[in-house]
Amino acid sequence: MDDRPQPRAERRRLTHVDRGGRPRMVDVSEKAPTARRAVAEGEVGCAQETLTIAIDGGGPKGDVLTVAELAGVMAAKRTSELIPLCHPLPLTDVVVRITPDRAASAFRIQAEAATTAPTGVEMEALTAVSVAALTLYDMLKGVEKGVEIRSIHLVSKSGGKSGDWHRERPPVETVTPRGPRPRGVRGPARGGGIRRAPKRPGG
Repeated sequence: MDDRPQPRAERRRLTHVDRGGRPRMVDVSEKAPTARRAVAEGEVGCAQETLTIAIDGGGPKGDVLTVAELAGVMAAKRTSELIPLCHPLPLTDVVVRITPDRAASAFRIQAEAATTAPTGVEMEALTAVSVAALTLYDMLKGVEKGVEIRSIHLVSKSGGKSGDWHRERPPVETVTPRGPRPRGVRGPARGGGIRRAPKRPGG
């Protein structure tokens, strides 16, 4: 294997930085508009009591989930104003869903954004999740200061020159149930065999 460093021209480089190191918006004027879609997810962890208050709508700021979902949609529409080098995109669809997960004591946030444009819509989906999570935090902090925003990530994207991409899910670990012990076994095998119970006299 050749471990020598590659010439600078052959290395992968950041598309939002020019060769002089200055930030730049990527020129997409030569790209044809295509249908693009992206899905992002994240979660907000909190105490069970806080989860119940939010579900019941009893928080000090009102309907927590509806307000946070709406905030996510609004944020997706203004992504280019929040992220300096993002292109303004004509969004054709934005959906934000927040689902309580009692087993994990958390809110699951999923955002899906779509456009017909010459560049991708991943940042809009990620911004929607991020602002929805921040809104949940803002609305719940009066009840619990330890609310935690975590695991914001892209799940999938489709369209464009690079095609489709899906995040690989980690395999779910399963435990094989242990069957009944063979009769006569008195412990672990020794000497390459199974130690059996001694026979009774006259048996």
